[in-house]
Amino acid sequence: MLLKSINPASGEIVREYAESQWEEIDNIIRDVKTAFKSWRKTKISDRIERIQKLAQMLDLKKEGLAFTISIEMGKPIIESRAEIEKCIWLCNYYCDNIDTFLARKQVNTEASESFISFQPLGVILAIMPWNFPFWQVFRFAVPAILAGNTVVLKHASNVPGCSIAIEDLFIESDFPVDIFRSVLASNRKVERMVANKRIAAVTLTGSTKAGQAVAQTAGKYLKKCVLELGGSDPYLILDDADLESTVDACVKGRLLNTGQSCIGAKRFIATPGIYDQFQSLFVEKMKTATIGDPFDETNQLGPLARGNIREDLLSQVNKSISMGANLLCGGQISDVPGFYYPATVLSDVQPGMPAYNQELFGPVASLIKAKDEQDAIRIANDTSFGLGAAVFTSDIEKGKYIAEYELEAGCCFVNDFVKSDPRLPFGGTKESGYGRELSIYGILEFVNVKSVYIK
Repeated sequence: MLLKSINPASGEIVREYAESQWEEIDNIIRDVKTAFKSWRKTKISDRIERIQKLAQMLDLKKEGLAFTISIEMGKPIIESRAEIEKCIWLCNYYCDNIDTFLARKQVNTEASESFISFQPLGVILAIMPWNFPFWQVFRFAVPAILAGNTVVLKHASNVPGCSIAIEDLFIESDFPVDIFRSVLASNRKVERMVANKRIAAVTLTGSTKAGQAVAQTAGKYLKKCVLELGGSDPYLILDDADLESTVDACVKGRLLNTGQSCIGAKRFIATPGIYDQFQSLFVEKMKTATIGDPFDETNQLGPLARGNIREDLLSQVNKSISMGANLLCGGQISDVPGFYYPATVLSDVQPGMPAYNQELFGPVASLIKAKDEQDAIRIANDTSFGLGAAVFTSDIEKGKYIAEYELEAGCCFVNDFVKSDPRLPFGGTKESGYGRELSIYGILEFVNVKSVYIK
């Protein structure tokens, strides 16, 4: 079977890659397991030195890597560069903090000495998505490798060029052979890879359905897994919100990565006193979003990553309209080549509609009018997802309270759109998955938190 890298801006094949066969995959996992036995014994200072070199290579090759992202999944080139820069930030952050994160923790007991030690688990299988093809990999791999683990990457089948480029970066950064390896495989091979006896744990970023399948297999073999799954992030706009800055943040949160983000703003729930003004300004700003060639730096939106993603999104929008939602802008696709979909706004969105209950993975915003603040909170939590959420208000203490105590999500922001940050743990609740990435909490997911007691 061939894995095809298709330029979503034109629909043309960029390159075809041979899929890794089972013997090759098994051999790679075996070799990565062998490499773990020595890598786990290396000094942290040696691991830091190589990650620093990795950051330098990312910076040196930034333009070429950004090109690979944009040509394979259609991200606007400015955002592709920003993705590489964020990976550099993450490398530097962990290099600066790894000694503290993994330092032995002394505990006072009746023993002569007792402490907590953090030891690597082994080979971690990473099943990663296409929407942030470098960032999603780096935010897991860098802390895992610094902790002494080794990694096998099964990337999304539509970004094989990114997958190979990431492996090449580790090689060029003087990592020992087989610390990080990439396999080119379709999703049908995931179950057997998870079951491989040499795989110690699994991390997946993807759909809820994919997470359920991986969790089932991991559970069968009692393997640790971290799941970062889908989201339908609610943004609460309260009567006292600063309208101009709120609209700006909401539009950015919805259109980032052409709307293809698990933590993208999706449902906008406004209270009565501000709803009409918010809707008017929001629609006006969404209409100005330029769409086109992702290599034209004046464009805010590129194409969706695949044709079937656009078809699914169009179906969700049309079904919501047929059920009573009002189309305020966008919603129509043109005859130009590529998988383009315009910035779209739906109002009068009600429970039961795809725009209310499902994740819309593209630049489509659902507007919902709440009866009051408590009703807005109820609507925000009326979802099977729990990845991110935001609240906009001039009363910071009220916003802080709602974010901390009322919203059922793993990442809650006040007066800004939700984004990941190496310094803060990232992950969700409910059907958005479990476990955390980033900060100290991300690195602790893939270590053995070991108690040592000396009489």
